[in-house]
Amino acid sequence: MRRVLVVDDEENIRLVLRTLLKKNGYDVEVADGGEAALERIDAFGPDVILTDVRMPKMGGLDLLATLKAKQCAATVIVMSAYGNMDLALEAMKAGAYDYVSKPFKPDEIVLALRKAEERETLRRENRALREQIRQDNEFESILAKSPQMLEVFRTIQKIADFKTTVLVSGESGVGKELVAKAIHARSSRKNAPFVAVNCGAIPENLLESELFGHRKGAFTDANADRRGLFEEASGGTLLLDEIGELPLNLQVKLLRALQEESIRRLGDTKDVKVDVRIITATHRDLGAEAKAGRFREDLFYRINVLPIVIPPLRARREDIHLLIDHFLTRNNARLGTQIRGFAPDARKLLMDYAWPGNVRELENTIERAMVLADGEILQSTDLPERIREALDPVQVQLSTGELSIKKTSAAIEEILIRRALTKTKGNRTRAAEILEISHRALLYKIKDYKISDL
Repeated sequence: MRRVLVVDDEENIRLVLRTLLKKNGYDVEVADGGEAALERIDAFGPDVILTDVRMPKMGGLDLLATLKAKQCAATVIVMSAYGNMDLALEAMKAGAYDYVSKPFKPDEIVLALRKAEERETLRRENRALREQIRQDNEFESILAKSPQMLEVFRTIQKIADFKTTVLVSGESGVGKELVAKAIHARSSRKNAPFVAVNCGAIPENLLESELFGHRKGAFTDANADRRGLFEEASGGTLLLDEIGELPLNLQVKLLRALQEESIRRLGDTKDVKVDVRIITATHRDLGAEAKAGRFREDLFYRINVLPIVIPPLRARREDIHLLIDHFLTRNNARLGTQIRGFAPDARKLLMDYAWPGNVRELENTIERAMVLADGEILQSTDLPERIREALDPVQVQLSTGELSIKKTSAAIEEILIRRALTKTKGNRTRAAEILEISHRALLYKIKDYKISDL
């Protein structure tokens, strides 16, 4: 960080700073205002921009906002004369790293630059470390380090080159399509097409044509022959997402296509051979659906040859930290933001939340927080209310999905007892009154729940 651009409308200040900084080994250029600075930035590529906060036309705050919009990586230090401290603080909130008061001592400027250099060195090391962690824990485009997901990765490696059908199951938002893409990418078919279709997103009367294609005149508006997705994916992989939504009449035709490795277009009289690897995905329990008569049992057994179950995010919390940092980095690049991270209490909220929408919900939550945030560090107040409620242990218990009244009642009872004892500072008689139970019953429950840490 040896290149410094000095921006000040006072010529004597520019001269003093140029002389001082060159003497200390810096490569220095100067500009007499914000507009002139912007003209020099691309050619000079400064590591640090040392700018006055109050200047004619484009002042320091305007320059800072423009640099942020241009995603300029330079560290900005503002200079402010006595009486302009409010502007300096406003510049700090807007993203400036530090400020120096005028009149300044030479050592103050050099010290500020050295602090900025140390900070940037640390940031670069942190970025490199985060990137190394990401690479060490990335499988294709899936980021995870939990034992459950490592087992999923091992399974993918084992089955990738077999043409046998795969059923990927898991809750909405866990990344079923990413797993399907990873199977395709690890197979010998990786250079052939990967085609995905959501069976629940296409009207039933159009889905058959979408999958198998049609001949000209097969139905109204069929003005030309059309290849279906089975043919489009020939030689590669076809993902049938939300297979549980496939209508029963199409389930029969899909079963035949899987068994015969051929399809028949709507309105045609002959079959077309296809070479396609079928992966199906669902958030439903297809075994239960088959027993209930809502899904063909023979098709279920045909597609469930190689099952992969992706655990929900709440069951693999080791992955949440990785995903938070990944989404921060990706959204900063995509949105042009400069968010540096989460405050500890905000990150804890993200770790404690049950994530019923899984990875997709986490990604959307982080993007929302980054767009609405006022500062470079995301606070708990930047998160949706439903996530802030995760601090409440009762809400945490209710969000686990446990349906046993006995287990849930016991867990909530323990929480209420702990709250009462905390409120009364350990006074068990008073706690029993608050809980509206007898003192003897409270003593029994304290022993039963092994409460000894208050």
